[in-house]
Amino acid sequence: MKNKLSWFAVPYVVWMALMVVIPILIMVVYSFTTAEFQGTLENFSEMGSYAGVFLRSFRLAIVATLICLLIGYPVSYWMAHEGPGFQRVAMALIMLPMWMNFLLRTYSWMSILENNGLLNQFFRAVGLLDLLGVEYIPMIGTSGAVVLGMVYNYLPFMILPIYSVILKLDHSLLEAARDLGADSQRVFRKVILPLSLPGVLSGVTMVFVPSVSTFAISRLLGGGTQMMLGDLIEQQFLGGAYDPHLGAAISMVMMVIVVVCMVVMNHFGEGEEQAVML
Repeated sequence: MKNKLSWFAVPYVVWMALMVVIPILIMVVYSFTTAEFQGTLENFSEMGSYAGVFLRSFRLAIVATLICLLIGYPVSYWMAHEGPGFQRVAMALIMLPMWMNFLLRTYSWMSILENNGLLNQFFRAVGLLDLLGVEYIPMIGTSGAVVLGMVYNYLPFMILPIYSVILKLDHSLLEAARDLGADSQRVFRKVILPLSLPGVLSGVTMVFVPSVSTFAISRLLGGGTQMMLGDLIEQQFLGGAYDPHLGAAISMVMMVIVVVCMVVMNHFGEGEEQAVML
């Protein structure tokens, strides 16, 4: 019976091989070859000139992830301790923007942040621009606008895993901690926070990975002045600086860095869980 059931996994294995394994192998081959497909390491040595793009990408992704965590954890904790009716309404409000197209949401922020956008029109109406002596407050084309776009688009990916973990916590552990004399702050610090760490790590991963590799947000809200790794890779494959071998090398380095970060975070989470159990 077990052998018969294993045949149901064949389509999944074939799909993974075609859509994941083979593309990664192609990327590895391109990374270590020239345009004539001769072995080389020049693709990696050329990346030194793009160190600023790497630093900007990881810096903005880390900032966006931290902001999502600072907003997402309290919201998740609050939702998990409210009634079922409130939770359903809150979940609908959180998921509602996700039902709209990603680019449409980003274009909406462009109309809000641009020099003659809704925010600057509001500031002009209340006299703030006259008080500052400027025609508009530059917001579009800044790193702050890129971070804002990341936080807006990826915040639900931080809230949902944390909320799911906190909601499923064993309440007998909380009652036991209170029976032993722990106050609310100590219960949160010693019980809730460590046990919710898997959700935090999942949320951090789900926000950080797309943030560090985004290109639509940085292009539209960054105004072309905040180039990130996604933009750089796209240029190598679709732009005027066509060099798929360099683009593949940059993609592989980014993938390795992201995988290392995920392994470190998962190892840290396992250590915290073991500490709680002890």
